[in-house]
Amino acid sequence: MSALSQLNIIQVKELTKSVNTLDGDLTILSDITFNVKPGESVAIVGASGSGKSTLLSLLAGLDVASSGSITLDGDALEQLDEEGRAALRAQKVGFVFQSFMLVQSLSALENVMLPAELANQSDAKEQALALLEKVGLSHRVEHYPSQLSGGEQQRVAIARAFIGTPQILFADEPSANLDSKNGKMIEELLFELNQQQGTTLVLVTHDEALAQRCDRILHIEGGSLTELSEPKEQVNVG
Repeated sequence: MSALSQLNIIQVKELTKSVNTLDGDLTILSDITFNVKPGESVAIVGASGSGKSTLLSLLAGLDVASSGSITLDGDALEQLDEEGRAALRAQKVGFVFQSFMLVQSLSALENVMLPAELANQSDAKEQALALLEKVGLSHRVEHYPSQLSGGEQQRVAIARAFIGTPQILFADEPSANLDSKNGKMIEELLFELNQQQGTTLVLVTHDEALAQRCDRILHIEGGSLTELSEPKEQVNVG
């Protein structure tokens, strides 16, 4: 790993994303450049439709940029095919989807185990049980998603995202559509696990209070990115 990649676990340079429409090309993101250091927590904010979730998908290698580059821990995504990007995610990345994205035919335990099993980790079950206990669901390990509340499903999704101790965690609106109690609990878990494991946290949110808890805030407007370097409030969780 180069000295630069040691300083910046995420490097984004001149990133652009365009899509073809009936009216011609539509540019969603334009010339975005920023870096993230290991262990940082970064919030991406902006109005609905501004491209926040698109940027997160690009960073995680779930979508492909039109131009520019993204480097995760020394690996350039544009040099990897779909299989290579999937392998990189399995090794280094966790992702919390806004819609949970749990496999309905698998129990809570099996859902959490899945990424570790795909990465051929021999202790997948032990890791999953420990994480489910961490998120307060040790009594629900055999329940299926349809038997869990929204808050419980999101806790399973967070446990799944942290299995294997990923170096980077991406979270898309992690507390959206949850009641106040569950939303607050999800936030506390994200920052607690982020700090305890040293995982780099990049999240998309409409929640200003959640964004203020992060080390840095990046704002998307008109497809361009502006950094707000001094959040109004810093909160230590421990």
